Amino acid sequence: MRGAPYAVAFGDNRVPRTLLEPKPHLLTDPRIRAAYSEGAGIHRIVPAAVAVPHGVEALQRLVRWAAETGTRLVPRGAGSGMAGGSVGRDVVVDMSQGFRWTAPDWSRRTLWAGASVTWAAVTDAARAFGLRLPPDPSSGGFATSGGMVATNAAGPRSVRCGSVRRWVEAIELIGADGEARRVTRGAGSGDRFPLSADQRRLVAGRFPKTRKNSAGYALNHFAESGDELDLLIGSEGTLAFVTAVQWRLEPIPADVAGVALGFRTLEQLTEAVPYLVALNPSAVELLDRTLLDFIRPAGVDLPEGLESLLLVEFERETQAAARGVVGDAVRGLAASTAHVATAVDRAGLERLWAVRRLASPALARLPDTQRSLQVVEDGCVPLERLGAYVAGIRAAAERHGIPVAVFGHAGDGHVHVNALPDVTRPGWSDGLAALYRDAVELLLRLGGTPSGEHGVGRLRAGLPERFYGPEVAALFRGVKRAYDARSIFNPGVIIPSADWAPLADLKVGPAAAAIPDDIAARLREVERTAGWAIPKVDLATPSPGP
Repeated sequence: MRGAPYAVAFGDNRVPRTLLEPKPHLLTDPRIRAAYSEGAGIHRIVPAAVAVPHGVEALQRLVRWAAETGTRLVPRGAGSGMAGGSVGRDVVVDMSQGFRWTAPDWSRRTLWAGASVTWAAVTDAARAFGLRLPPDPSSGGFATSGGMVATNAAGPRSVRCGSVRRWVEAIELIGADGEARRVTRGAGSGDRFPLSADQRRLVAGRFPKTRKNSAGYALNHFAESGDELDLLIGSEGTLAFVTAVQWRLEPIPADVAGVALGFRTLEQLTEAVPYLVALNPSAVELLDRTLLDFIRPAGVDLPEGLESLLLVEFERETQAAARGVVGDAVRGLAASTAHVATAVDRAGLERLWAVRRLASPALARLPDTQRSLQVVEDGCVPLERLGAYVAGIRAAAERHGIPVAVFGHAGDGHVHVNALPDVTRPGWSDGLAALYRDAVELLLRLGGTPSGEHGVGRLRAGLPERFYGPEVAALFRGVKRAYDARSIFNPGVIIPSADWAPLADLKVGPAAAAIPDDIAARLREVERTAGWAIPKVDLATPSPGP
């Protein structure tokens, strides 16, 4: 009947179009939706629509409309997150374009950055003033400020500087009611989610004793600080949209030196890492044998038979201090190292670390039948169990016929694993699922966490209860209700959906969602080249004819 309300479908919702807020501009072209169906992880999920808000007011209108209609929103930055938190079946909200502004206060060593501003842009602006944002995720060239806060991102230098949590002074956000507000470090909790003394003791007892952890809401940090900011950082877009971040910066250290150390056994590696961490390095990076085997064809000059290689960086205020601590590292580990190469300045360190930069190109040269799938890519264990974790992952991979490349942030006991299955081999997906299950059991036995820095996403949403227990999982659900009672923000992330299946919706294999071939090829090229800075709408533009 003319003038009667009608319904539109988003996900499982059918909602009346009798609205107080006007419907926001949504992109529903199938090609655009296909371009947003993948991120850097293992998933392909075609969204119902895409929104690209430009500015706070546009995002407020979108959120209020979503609240009125029950439409669910999936926040997304550059899409470089590994755990599947930036893809979903509902309305993907691209925050990578419309919040590009900065407001520095160099005298206070702070800088406000809109959610779209990348780590690289912050660092470039600060460098001219002798400052930097210390956490340096490998995705820093395209990782957005909003995305880094959402996942509590880290990187190689986290062994000294920690994750971004330590460097966030304030955030501006849009809550599930569409209201904008600012949350500042030291301002307290606002009583939105109070914790009792018993709950604080529960959290202290159940959270893993690892140097890094980004699995679930950071109730351990929140319990210690009583600061709402600590609850919001790392919440993966499930509690609010971050629209701006005030970063705290630090002076760039005057001098740097480093050393590469090769080991013939994992036991030697495990003994070496705590010794190196005690020397206060800025980075201790692990390249396992499984990765070295991939990069040797590029001409890397390393002895045969190395089980692992550590790349260690020391930042100091004088050249003498930097060189001195490298000498301490070499002398202290002389009995256990099979390879030593030192660097005494920044240029030398760049050459030393070139081996690390060969990893991504090597994996990009995989044959078309072999894919890099990050199914167990973020485990973190106590330092003394690092060797046991690497050995356990290697054994599980061999047991299930899945080649792997292992690397990571050894100074934090934090290991990334790229599974590299031949997707033409019968049973490869079963082997991948078995590797996932074995890695979870291994982390549980070793007192680890399934996520050191990339977050839970969809891939690991069902795991926090296994690691923390049902009481802490109930607290997580309470946090979600306190901020987003209708669950319109990123449902299925951190709090699992009822039908959670970690390896559902893979981007490869016969069950992968159908998308146009040219867009699938462009997404594969983005994955190969780490081209996440490309606006995803651009990927949907048809190629010009001959």
